[in-house]
Amino acid sequence: MKIAIVTITEQGFEIAQRIITAFEPEPFLYILEKIAVGSRFSEIFSSLQIRLFTEPLSQLVARIFRQFDGLVFIMAAGIVVRTIAPNIRNKYVDPAVVVIDDVGRFVISLLSGHEGGANLLANRIAAVLHTDAVITTGTEAQKDHIIGVGCKKGVASEMVKEALLDAMRRANITLEHVRLIATVDIKSQEKGLVRATEELGIPLRVVSLLEIATCAKEYCKSDFVKEKIGVWAVCEPVALIAGRKTKLILTKQKYRGVTVAIAKENFMW
Repeated sequence: MKIAIVTITEQGFEIAQRIITAFEPEPFLYILEKIAVGSRFSEIFSSLQIRLFTEPLSQLVARIFRQFDGLVFIMAAGIVVRTIAPNIRNKYVDPAVVVIDDVGRFVISLLSGHEGGANLLANRIAAVLHTDAVITTGTEAQKDHIIGVGCKKGVASEMVKEALLDAMRRANITLEHVRLIATVDIKSQEKGLVRATEELGIPLRVVSLLEIATCAKEYCKSDFVKEKIGVWAVCEPVALIAGRKTKLILTKQKYRGVTVAIAKENFMW
């Protein structure tokens, strides 16, 4: 997916830097030239992937709108809506458009969510920023299961997929029921896990160690895990934390190098 990030503030550039490091190939970055002049980030503006622009934002967007598969704007959603409006055709040809606020709290799938891939792009960026993606498409609203995953370093993607599919079989659910796969932040860049989620087409949600440490819900605790990473467990608490009004429907299952648990959202107690 060929991606461009557009920002008009120094704070937005900080967010962009965090996103760029997690993508391959590296996204192009368009940044307002006056932000670059005298900026403390000026030493990196020589990158071939960075483009400084001086024209009005509307002209820049008109110029690049059809050049990329995905456009990520780090600015107010209202600005983006007004700017992209003249360029929109339909969901089958428009690029994926994602909007992020200047401090990285919200990652919004704005345009071409399902067909164009904005939903997946928003979820992938949200995982990098350790926050939630805002998804409003109807197909996603029907998904209400969260799979929590813990894994060993260097685990193969095939091992992760085998574990996930077996756990879903045990819980009597299919991929169409799964909204997110969740893991702990220290495993967020584990190649086998990331590749498995991408191949299955399920977004990865990252939960911090602090969130797990302060989780008040009941889950199975392990002295071994506590000694290794400083919290009592991974797969069960991340499944509970990553969703809304969750309850475990499949407790911790152990596989080769992988642990899996499944929670259901909006659980009727």
